[in-house]
Amino acid sequence: MTSQSVGILGGTGPAGRGVAVRLAAAGHRVVVGSRDAGRAREVAASLPSGSGAIEGADNAGAADCDLVVVATPWDSAVATVRALREPLAGKVVISMVNALTREGKEVVPLYPPRGAMAAQIAAALPQSRVVGAFHHLPAAQMEDLASGLEADVAVVGDDTAARASVVELIDAMPGLRAVEVGTMSLASAVEAFTAVCVSINIRHRAHSYLAFRGLSA
Repeated sequence: MTSQSVGILGGTGPAGRGVAVRLAAAGHRVVVGSRDAGRAREVAASLPSGSGAIEGADNAGAADCDLVVVATPWDSAVATVRALREPLAGKVVISMVNALTREGKEVVPLYPPRGAMAAQIAAALPQSRVVGAFHHLPAAQMEDLASGLEADVAVVGDDTAARASVVELIDAMPGLRAVEVGTMSLASAVEAFTAVCVSINIRHRAHSYLAFRGLSA
């Protein structure tokens, strides 16, 4: 696929860093965003950029990219994107946000009013093309290109063309395969299953991930 610029809102955390590294390895220019531009630049400078490039900026700078990924904590995601509604208008916006909380030794899902964080973000960005993806990936393995990761990524969204463009983006990222699931009505189930993945890894002290068998290549 054609190289493009990809901004990651809240991209300095483990999940955002992992996506940034894999996107850069696929040849894209990645802008890691943060409320603190200095922190974002420090993180960007520490990441391997592969055949692409990784830069740091504030979240507004990341929102100016061709495509934008939302990787903020769940409780600040809506406020963050709402403040950037104008620069995000007309763009494909990927939500990788999971609403989760710790209960003892387990992680359990939280259900926002619209059932899923991707749906909450879509409601906050009525002029953007919101797709949900990148929910079940182990952050440390994503950031380490030598980890041997071979993971499937569930993709949901109501905009068929936007969903297809995200599938193409993911399929070009090393170690990942996109699996088109369906519409935003399935986002709640996809996001909630992240709690299962995290709880399994806590219990077994592992870094497991999803791979769907029986699908054609």
